[in-house]
Amino acid sequence: MNHRLTELHVRRGRLLERIATQRAMLSYDAVPVSVSLDKVDRVLAHVRSATDYIKQHPGIAGLALAVLFALRTKRVWRWSRRAFIAWRALRTFSDRLAGLGLRFRP
Repeated sequence: MNHRLTELHVRRGRLLERIATQRAMLSYDAVPVSVSLDKVDRVLAHVRSATDYIKQHPGIAGLALAVLFALRTKRVWRWSRRAFIAWRALRTFSDRLAGLGLRFRP
């Protein structure tokens, strides 16, 4: 009986080691998903913040829309493109600084 109990303890130990290894592998494999979900959470937080701001200041939102309609469509697209390129450049710069261990968030 003692031999059987020893075998059960050894088998239990091996199972616990295998479980620990599988948990470690699962947590390692889940890192990209976690990073992606963190980005989605940040985007949703920005959208909620912008929505709350627009709800609190409807006059500013209306003024911005009026300005967009008053300007020519070509000019709006040109400035939108410039703003997007500037935003991407700033993001790239900040990501590269983060890669060096520095933090830059305007």
